[in-house]
Amino acid sequence: MSYSVIPPYILRNIVEHCSGNPQASARRTLTHVQQLMAAHRHVPSTSQTAQPGHVLRAVYDAKNTQNLPGTLVRTEDQASNGDVAADEAWDYLGVTYDFFWTVYQRNSLDNKGLKLDGTVHYGQDYQNAFWNGQQMVFGDGDGEIFNRFTIALDVVAHELTHGVTETEAGLIYFQQAGALNESMSDVFGSLVKQYHLKQRAEDADWLIGEGLLAKGINGRGLRSMSAPGTAYDDPQLGKDPQPADMQHYVETREDNGGVHLNSGIPNRAFYLAAKALGGFAWERAGWAWYDTLCDKTLPQDADFKTFANLTIKHGRERFDHTVAQAIEAAWKEVGVL
Repeated sequence: MSYSVIPPYILRNIVEHCSGNPQASARRTLTHVQQLMAAHRHVPSTSQTAQPGHVLRAVYDAKNTQNLPGTLVRTEDQASNGDVAADEAWDYLGVTYDFFWTVYQRNSLDNKGLKLDGTVHYGQDYQNAFWNGQQMVFGDGDGEIFNRFTIALDVVAHELTHGVTETEAGLIYFQQAGALNESMSDVFGSLVKQYHLKQRAEDADWLIGEGLLAKGINGRGLRSMSAPGTAYDDPQLGKDPQPADMQHYVETREDNGGVHLNSGIPNRAFYLAAKALGGFAWERAGWAWYDTLCDKTLPQDADFKTFANLTIKHGRERFDHTVAQAIEAAWKEVGVL
């Protein structure tokens, strides 16, 4: 199973409303994303593992082909080759590793020191980034709608978090469990960015993919966790269709049963809990979500309600009744409880 950051519905809108290179790029990307979503899961195989607290990375260059992993351009004992995309991928793989290690004492995605591999310059104007179960892959974007996909730290961390979710919970990529899978990636993607910028919950932008939309596109990012449905409204991209509560939950066969759509609901619950608790969001709300992700009683086909109740339980167990109450109030506000 592969996970990509740009959902099929955005690519379809570009195909429908654009012409020229953006349309051709979106069509190629959409075809590839549909193949990815149907592909079997790859299990990472590496003889090298990171010592606890010491990231192990490699960055490759696909040179605008779709051959993976591509040409090796940087390892831990190699300096930068001056390629901005390779440098961003390198830095952000490191920042994500450091976050999980420092905050949750987690040694890489699998907690066993998995080496973090990333490939840049994938495909021709490829309008996406994805985690294929083994490595990160970044397109360059088409320059008219999307900038290069290494530009946004939270997008890198979002994709890598799919590896954490795969290892711990194995949430199936369908309907509410799939939306939770996507939401976990948004939650920790945002937390990695907030941690890197040393931002408190009240100061963060709570956007996913800020900086990814090219100049002239009417939007602030791919998704808003604080106000789902408001991230963009553009003739080429369409309007952000994410619901912010259960009253507007989307029943659909598209997008694996709405995994990128309905993730807005648990996203907003996390934002509300983090904002109510104040301070750094990774310290209390983040721990409750992380503990839930690692809870062996969390079913692979968990629905929102099951997940919500576990976050309340872990908030109480790790902290106190006040934290649990703030989390419960957040889930009630979005209509899950």
